[in-house]
Amino acid sequence: MAEKAIERRVGSLAFILGVIVAIIAGATSVFLGTEVLPPDVVAALLVLFGAVVGFLNVGEKDTSQFLLAAVALMAGAGGGLALGRNIGTIPGVGVFIYTVLSNIAVFVAPAAIIVALKAVWNLSSKL
Repeated sequence: MAEKAIERRVGSLAFILGVIVAIIAGATSVFLGTEVLPPDVVAALLVLFGAVVGFLNVGEKDTSQFLLAAVALMAGAGGGLALGRNIGTIPGVGVFIYTVLSNIAVFVAPAAIIVALKAVWNLSSKL
């Protein structure tokens, strides 16, 4: 039981860190005109945190809700990215919103893939 609690804490921490990295990376590149970390390092961190969330933070009973939320986030981010030129024209915050949405999509995608694969595995093992 204690092991599950530790896994949940690590998963929760990975989620919080992923969101923080997504926002800070977007803010520094847009508002300061410099990047704290190179974009490939930011992407690697976001994928790593997303994978940890997918493995540790989503139980079988939460799978459907998580996948629905992940699809909504990625669709919203995708819609925002598709409208990037329009969003980017919002004075002061447009490019920031665009960058953060892009980072959020990179963070959520691996978690959604892992959770979906776990769901397929669980369903196939019940046959």
